[in-house]
Amino acid sequence: MAKNEIMTINMGPQHPSTHGVLRMVVELDGETILKIDPDIGYLHRGVEKLSEYRTYHQTLPLTDRLDYLAPMSNNLGYILAVEKLLGIEVPERAQTIRIIMTELTRLESHLVWLATHALDIGAMTVFIYAFREREAVMETYELISGARMTSNFYRAGGLSQDVPPEFEKKVRDFVTTMPGYLDTYEGLLTNNPIWRKRIIGNGVISAEDATDIGITGPALRGSGVDFDLRRDIPYAGYETYQFKVPTGKNCDTFDRYAVRIIEMREACKIINQALDRLKPGAVLADAPQVCYPPKESVYNSIEGLIHHFKIASEGYPVPEGEVYVGIEAPKGELGYYIVSDGSSKPYRMRIRPPSFVNLQAIEKMAKGAMLADLVAVIGTLDIVLGEIDR
Repeated sequence: MAKNEIMTINMGPQHPSTHGVLRMVVELDGETILKIDPDIGYLHRGVEKLSEYRTYHQTLPLTDRLDYLAPMSNNLGYILAVEKLLGIEVPERAQTIRIIMTELTRLESHLVWLATHALDIGAMTVFIYAFREREAVMETYELISGARMTSNFYRAGGLSQDVPPEFEKKVRDFVTTMPGYLDTYEGLLTNNPIWRKRIIGNGVISAEDATDIGITGPALRGSGVDFDLRRDIPYAGYETYQFKVPTGKNCDTFDRYAVRIIEMREACKIINQALDRLKPGAVLADAPQVCYPPKESVYNSIEGLIHHFKIASEGYPVPEGEVYVGIEAPKGELGYYIVSDGSSKPYRMRIRPPSFVNLQAIEKMAKGAMLADLVAVIGTLDIVLGEIDR
């Protein structure tokens, strides 16, 4: 007589589709998923605690290492929270360049998502193409900051320096050609019967369940919830830009794929708008107690050298208070809650990482599906373990 037997297996942390070091304890009835228990913590670095022993300026590079595929989004959320505590107004040129770089970061993050998601399901060609386009964003990072991946360019009050003369042409050339590349990706995937078979109807989560769990970003919009912080709770000047917020209807993996493709097209439009309004001007606020002096002053005067040294070594005091700032990062709402006790170091910093919150939906999305479908569900969530573990 046949006997049903529940089997428990470990998927990861070495499994290629877990994108880092995620381990999932999966209960199976045959190949049908009954329960999933994500086991995290393999990348824990204690970023929130580390920030209590570093100045606000020294804490900034820690944020690059959260979602390491979207470093400038991480920097922006943190620096906006610090600027809100300080009450600093950022110059218009700096705001515009921040928009450009943050949307380039959205493109870069979505390109890695598309490349790895497609590769996990078996579509290798898209992986090669998407990484080719990502390289252009990496080169832009390197051009303005000297680093290709964990770039650090934003500062309290503006930017670390102005962009070089070739920046504008390089970025405009990229966003002009990018829609054509997106057409290529869609030509390879959108109507591909294998792709559609693997993701249509897979990973379904209703708008109500997604909202209850706290999912944000493309994963939430794929379930038909029309919410985007850039439009609904604007920051950094996004209220002055025109863009569409795409949503899905069927709440499945295919809808989340379609939403991200449209978001990449909209990011190109936002960058073009920003380039059109990019005017000469200062890139750092007139706040000498917070901002570094010009390099010419540091190199040519003892006063400038001392000013630079004091900020670098001692930091700057931040008025007492607490603040929360959330931004629409590529993966969803990235929030920073900072408590200041009036010193030059955060008394407490708490990070709301979208990957961590979105991961909680994995059981709801995959329960009842086949084990092979779990790979597609992990991909559609677009998680990065660096910000899950922190």
